[in-house]
This record gives sequence, structure tokens and C-alpha cells, in this order.
Amino acid sequence: MNTTFLRTPLFDWHVAHGGRMVEFGGWEMPVQYTSIVAEHHAVRRAAGLFDISHMGRLRFSGRDAAAFLNHLVTNDVTRLAVGQIQYALVVNENGGTLDDVLVYRFADHHLLVVNASNREKIVRWIEQHRGAFRVDVEDLTTAQAMVALQGPQAESLLQPLVDVSLSEIKYYFATSGKILGHDGLISRTGYTGEDGFEIIVAAQHATELWGKLVAGAMPCGLGCRDTLRLEAAMPLYGHELTEEIDPCTAGLGFAVKLDKPDFIGKSALVASKANTNRPRRVGLRLDGKRIAREGALLFVSDQQVGRVTSGTFSPTLETPIAMAYVDPAHAAIDTTLDVDFRGQRLPARVVSLPFYRREMPAKHAK
Repeated sequence: MNTTFLRTPLFDWHVAHGGRMVEFGGWEMPVQYTSIVAEHHAVRRAAGLFDISHMGRLRFSGRDAAAFLNHLVTNDVTRLAVGQIQYALVVNENGGTLDDVLVYRFADHHLLVVNASNREKIVRWIEQHRGAFRVDVEDLTTAQAMVALQGPQAESLLQPLVDVSLSEIKYYFATSGKILGHDGLISRTGYTGEDGFEIIVAAQHATELWGKLVAGAMPCGLGCRDTLRLEAAMPLYGHELTEEIDPCTAGLGFAVKLDKPDFIGKSALVASKANTNRPRRVGLRLDGKRIAREGALLFVSDQQVGRVTSGTFSPTLETPIAMAYVDPAHAAIDTTLDVDFRGQRLPARVVSLPFYRREMPAKHAK
């Protein structure tokens, strides 16, 4: 493998324990250890552990940190309480999505977590648009490790290793604390549709933390991370989100606050929201075993009405599922569309999203 790719602090562990390494977003990452299905079921039924150190982590401080972030992203950063986390998007002047991100607010700074493949692009975008804002931006990505512990047993596995009460952390909130005696950050977030935590520690403590957690959780790779997020209907950059797809079209209007002061791309998003003819992101369920892969065309009779953006065989539901963009006239639940499989067409039914939903205990709700 090309050694110019970046490696997380846990790279050696992955290789030593049979991780099948692939290039992803400029990093060498494990796609699986055993099987994608086994790792998927571990997260749904018990606990799975993911190395997500490749995700970009950018620290914003200074007098104008909040104001600058509010100008940069679609959501309203000023509404965040200390310790709260917000899903948002960074868009260009045309409303096209540059990345989907998480914004964390702390007492003296904000943290922006971005997708690995977009980190350098977002860093350049920040530099291009900081203007007169008095803000300091520090890229912490390589100085830190980040892991995700996901599944119904996540809280009980993590609690003995930290000095904070995990049951008191609500969904989409974070707190600093001691993790195995080291300073770190714990958030109740994830990308799987399960309860769980994402944990940030200094890079030199990554292997110690991973070793403690993997004693009770199954190590998981990018393969099941994709099947899990698709069941939960979470968009993936490069598939449901691109520079040609705006957040309103993607069905992410909850993260676009058009009533806040001007921000990059606002006028384009106002227009998109008003456009009743824009495509709709929908879920598809197919019979049989054939998977509607990314790029597959959708038809009603001989009319092309959409395109698949992500597809897989759902280990939880034991059926093929997909997400797609479809013309609004054909996006209603229970509509039957034909998926083109290299000239052969098979039916798919439009279903509500997400495909899988775990009810979060009330004490962890937003």
C-alpha cells in the first residue's frame, strides 16, 4: 500500500490483528477484521469499536469564533449551549455541499469535526473566508485519536474507564473528563443508529484506550460502518451529499436555519427550499438478493425518474435497501420504481426513512 497515505495512531494494532487495510479519504483504514455482517450485528446487539481518528478535528477560538462559524455553516451556532453538539453543513455560494460536519460548543472554544476526505478542502475554505473575523483555527487531527464505541453495551463498557457519569450525557452533548486518567473528550454521538460514544484522547494514549475497550467490544471497520449508517439513513459525503447537491434537496432542512443572519450560500438555499420540483431523497426496499448499487438508474415505464446513491444488503432487515434521489412526482411512500440492472429491470418500493430506528431512552434524548 502507498505509504504516502496517512496513518492513525492505531494503524499498527489494526495490521497486527488482521484488519484488511484500504485507502479511504487519504488514510489507510481497516475495512473489516472478520466479516462485515458479524461486525454489523455486534454493533446492533452488543458493542462495536471503530477507529475514527481520520476524521478532521478543527479548534476555533478567539473573540469571533462563534460568529465566524455561524457565517461558515448552515445551522445556527449561536443557539448551542455549552457542551452541546450540532449537525450542520458547509456549503458553497451555490448551495452545493462541501461537507457535513458536527459543531461542538465549549466554554472557551468550538470544535468542528469534518469528514476525512474533505479536511484539507475545508481548511482551505476556512482560510479563504475568515476575512476580518478575529478567530484562531488549529487543526488537531494528527495530534489526537478518536474512537467510536457503539451499541447497547457501550455505556457499561466505557463507564469504568472514565471519571464522568455517562448516564448524564444527553444525545448530542459532550463533556471533558479523565479517560484512563488522561484528559479527553466524550460525546454521545455516532454514525450507526445505535446509542454510543465518540471519544477523543491525545494520540499517545490511543492504543491503551483501544486495548481496554476492545476487551469487551468487537473491532469494526469501514465496511459495517457503511451498512449501519445506511440502515439509519445517514447521508454519506460523496454519495447523498456532493457539491452538486444542496442540503434542502438532501432532506436536511432541519440543519439549515434560514432565519439567521447571512451565511455563505444562504440565498441559494432560500431558492432551493422554495423549489417544489427539486428531487427528493427516498428509501428503497427490494425483494430478492440483488443490490441496487450507487449509480443505478430508476424508471417508471420508460421514463428515468431517479438515481441510486447508496445500496447494500441490510444485515438487520435481511433484505436489499438503497437510498436514491427521485423526481418529486414519484417519491411518495409505496411508489413502485424499476431499478435498472444492466438492462434488466426489477421493482423497488419507496419506503420511509430511516430503515432502522432504535428508540433512545428518554434521559438521553435531545
